[in-house]
Amino acid sequence: MKVLVIGGGAREHALCRSLSLDPDVTSLHCAPGNAGIAEVATLHAVDALDGAAVAELAAGLRADLVVVGPEAPLVAGVADAVRERGIAVFGPSAEAARLEGSKAFAKEVMAAAGVPTARSYVCTTGEEADAALDAFGPPYVVKDDGLAAGKGVVVTADLEAARAHARGCDRVVIEEFLDGPEVSLFAVTDGECVVPLRPAQDFKRAHDGDAGPNTGGMGAYSPLPWADPKLVDEVLATVLQPTVDELRRRGTPFSGLLYAGLALTSRGVRVVEFNARFGDPETQVVLARLKTPLSGLLYAAATGRLAEFPPLRWRDAAAVTVVVAAEGYPAAPRAGDVIEGLDEVAGRDAPRAYVLHAGTRRDESGRVVSAGGRVLSVTATGAGLAEARENAYRALSRIRLAGSHHRTDIAAEAAEAAEAAESAEPAGPVGGGA
Repeated sequence: MKVLVIGGGAREHALCRSLSLDPDVTSLHCAPGNAGIAEVATLHAVDALDGAAVAELAAGLRADLVVVGPEAPLVAGVADAVRERGIAVFGPSAEAARLEGSKAFAKEVMAAAGVPTARSYVCTTGEEADAALDAFGPPYVVKDDGLAAGKGVVVTADLEAARAHARGCDRVVIEEFLDGPEVSLFAVTDGECVVPLRPAQDFKRAHDGDAGPNTGGMGAYSPLPWADPKLVDEVLATVLQPTVDELRRRGTPFSGLLYAGLALTSRGVRVVEFNARFGDPETQVVLARLKTPLSGLLYAAATGRLAEFPPLRWRDAAAVTVVVAAEGYPAAPRAGDVIEGLDEVAGRDAPRAYVLHAGTRRDESGRVVSAGGRVLSVTATGAGLAEARENAYRALSRIRLAGSHHRTDIAAEAAEAAEAAESAEPAGPVGGGA
């Protein structure tokens, strides 16, 4: 199978890495890619937002499958342009991708499908926003209605900060605050059949202890030892399948990756948001655990044959990814700094740990340099979360990037809780008596 991946971040590197290890993939291409993806795929300098150019590239390569990674090309209709050329594409149509492109539309779909979510108001004026903020009270949750690369949400107890964010957007969704831990659950769908993957948890705040500004994600881990074993089945029945069914009923079937951001509240599961693509950095840990070859799964979804696909197989391992961010991220990231130590990780930590590139490129001297806010994702596996964390942070310690920062607490609490639970398990019945 000849596969073309669209995008150039760590999510796309994770996809390309999995596809490069897939025995069914005979030729792998990526546009535009990055310095790391170039090691496993042939890169093409194509504007990922230009549907006609992407479709022309796919046709010229005689690609069997096109995988659209980021949200912006999906919302721009790139998948539609590829489908019109008769090429199988993994990714929803522009109309279906509105599920991520407009939070107001997502709320409308959830209401029609009976999907549990936070109460909300859609606001287009400052007066409407003020009234909504007053109705819910702190903590305030203010979401830009459109795409914002994962940074369009403000959760704050500061009323003026909430008002300022609302006034900085053309249209906002203001909703009630949802208590409880958050979980990310991906599902592959062909518009009818829905196949959930394994849940993960990501870390949005920039600094340890969930301090600092919201980001696109600073790390993630999977599995979630603290989650109810029935969680995936519950979310499939109450969230994922009803949403896919509702979009099909509207005549805009959703085919691709449906990402449900969930809050496990005291009142039950609630949807925080939907995304129309693989999430970053959760993709890094979910794919690290997937044993089923990726190309067959994505092709089955793209061609409407997911119901015939065999059950997914998973590695009995935990995975942790830690994001290395550039100086100044997320406000004003610095670019152009040389990244050192990548060869050391490849030589000393593989295969239990490896580096996925996000914002990187090669300079005129051939050196790998930073070219974005989130620069690298250091991903590792282990028998449990504690071992996966240890492997990830050991590999990360070999990387040198001037001014960079990363969180040191990714999966720490979950790993400690898992170890405590294991040590607390009873050794067996204790008997006695005459």
